[in-house]
Amino acid sequence: MRDSELRSRLALEGLDAQTWGNGPHDVYGEHRHNYDKVLVAAAGSITFRLPELQRDVTLGTGDRLDLPAQTLHGADVGPDGVTCLEAHLPAGSLAVEPQLHQGWAASEEA
Repeated sequence: MRDSELRSRLALEGLDAQTWGNGPHDVYGEHRHNYDKVLVAAAGSITFRLPELQRDVTLGTGDRLDLPAQTLHGADVGPDGVTCLEAHLPAGSLAVEPQLHQGWAASEEA
């Protein structure tokens, strides 16, 4: 699915997504946000480290992560880089725990 198709699908949920990307093996230090965010990997891969939950979540092309506000996270970009779509929501809009939706782009649910 192309970026524009992913953006349209997110828009059906009322989400206004922006695109960003990083090169291979880039690293984000651990941090928090005061808003909920929805991330969809449009290309490549990225692993989000969730140290307080003692787990990692890897997004490949077409996967989605719903990340609640104040979730401590860092990230490691995969060997081919990554392009993501990201939308922000008011804190408390998403479930309390991060939710991975593998294959979201290919699924029938909107």
